[in-house]
Amino acid sequence: MDGRVEALRRVPLFAELGDDELRVVAAAVNEVEVPAGQLLVQPGTAGSGMFFIAEGAALVETKRDEIELGPGQFFGELALMSEDATRTARVQAKTDLRCLALDRASFRELVAEHPEIAASLLEIALGRLAENAGDG
Repeated sequence: MDGRVEALRRVPLFAELGDDELRVVAAAVNEVEVPAGQLLVQPGTAGSGMFFIAEGAALVETKRDEIELGPGQFFGELALMSEDATRTARVQAKTDLRCLALDRASFRELVAEHPEIAASLLEIALGRLAENAGDG
């Protein structure tokens, strides 16, 4: 649990949360280990949650570009916003990856207690959606 709290502490989205609140988030996430080269997300598939990177690097391919994400960064947040969300990017583990996964049900419980998390996440998600929608 302490490892999860420390990993979450590095996520800017949770920067305003205290230790007790971080422990609540840590209890809501599942730890996922992914070997280098494995796909985590495919465009057009149903999304059920988001991932926070604790260790390692992931490559995110959108229609416009390719981005490398590392510890403290996250992806898949759009899946938390809507029941019928589909993935918009392809995400592959560049290195061995340890992520903390948050599903929609756990996210809803978290947001009920901490609405400010939803506001931050929505702002980021909308920004990314606008970037991905552009055709460069």
